[in-house]
Amino acid sequence: MTPRKGERPPLPEPLPAPIVDAHTHLDACGAKDAADVSTMVDRAASVGVERVITVADDLNSAIWAAEAATWDPRVFAAVAVHPTRTSTFGDEDKAVLEELAGRDRVVAVGETGLDFYWDYSPPQAQEEAFRWHIDLAKRAGKPLMIHDRDAHDDIMRVLHAEGPPERVVFHCFSGDAEFARKCVDAGFVLSFAGAVTFRNARDLRAAARIVPLDQLLVETDAPFLTPHPFRGRPNEPYCAAYTVRDLAELRGEDLSEVAWAVRETAERTFRLPTMTSHDSTGE
Repeated sequence: MTPRKGERPPLPEPLPAPIVDAHTHLDACGAKDAADVSTMVDRAASVGVERVITVADDLNSAIWAAEAATWDPRVFAAVAVHPTRTSTFGDEDKAVLEELAGRDRVVAVGETGLDFYWDYSPPQAQEEAFRWHIDLAKRAGKPLMIHDRDAHDDIMRVLHAEGPPERVVFHCFSGDAEFARKCVDAGFVLSFAGAVTFRNARDLRAAARIVPLDQLLVETDAPFLTPHPFRGRPNEPYCAAYTVRDLAELRGEDLSEVAWAVRETAERTFRLPTMTSHDSTGE
């Protein structure tokens, strides 16, 4: 029987080395409490996706993400107001985010940036909020996690004008090889979601081939962008294992080498505790 579109993909074969899902939305995946979070992360850990960063898109989500990161040691959080939610971004949001960004389990300020695909927030409001989040990342000493949709040039313009934080992550990288090279040369980290596995995403796949392993992250952006061949079905952190496998094949590199590299990049970028070989799947 053909699985229904609403069913989760099957669990993939466990990875030969543990990785981090560098960007997911556990609340949007359906997690409501500590039990839900642990169940979801258990499922991911069973295939080698040992840790996750759950990311906020509005103020309530930021509060939830920061709290969820205290429920399970494998969960960390990133907090911000998404660019499409910035039309009413104000002092209350800023005060809450200031406090949340200082928490130990909050490892990034994001996702923030510019989104010119959806017409939900005026460009000026998005840019003002983006500039504020850049400053927050600097003051908090946390990496900046960027949402960039149809806004490559403007993202770079604002980063150049404000001066980027020490660590910058382009979440769900969506550019071509030329833009990837600009980001790499600037020292930014590029995070690839399930879209990089789509066979018609030729420009994106070309970009993924040229990113050095020490500037490469893997994410799910779950519940969105489920990897090939399960496009359109619900995504969860465990599906990052499909993306890592596809990336290794695309780049012509050993799967274990790629898995360890993206794990190490995540640990360095987000200053996560170092995972020893004894924590590795199957050891």
